[in-house]
Amino acid sequence: MHVQQMIASHPRVMGQTNDTLVRCIEACYDCAQTCTACADASLGENNNKTLLQSIRLSLDCADICAATGAIATRRTATSEDVMRTMLEACIVACRICADECGLHAAHHEHCRICAETCRSCMAACQAELQNVGGALH
Repeated sequence: MHVQQMIASHPRVMGQTNDTLVRCIEACYDCAQTCTACADASLGENNNKTLLQSIRLSLDCADICAATGAIATRRTATSEDVMRTMLEACIVACRICADECGLHAAHHEHCRICAETCRSCMAACQAELQNVGGALH
């Protein structure tokens, strides 16, 4: 990804732009792609009715991660309150998705990969949340 280069080339960067932010953005986009792929793979499974909750949560997580990555990428006139809210939402979505996919991981490799990726994204978002001042006041 070119996150670091794009931020470095930004003419008016606002907020903290350190390695933690870059890792968070990359993790969010990676998680969005992985969750989308997991949902699609689940749809391809023969008995996908048992995966309906996993499919729904994976798609929700993918959307939240993509939105969080996009908001974290925008550095002009950034709002720390919005950023905190998105990071917190992403952490919750990743935790819920990881827990659900973890239930299917023994039988579906794509669910194992998705759960692992969600946990990594959750950790990256938690680290970035510390940079923007933790929870909302």
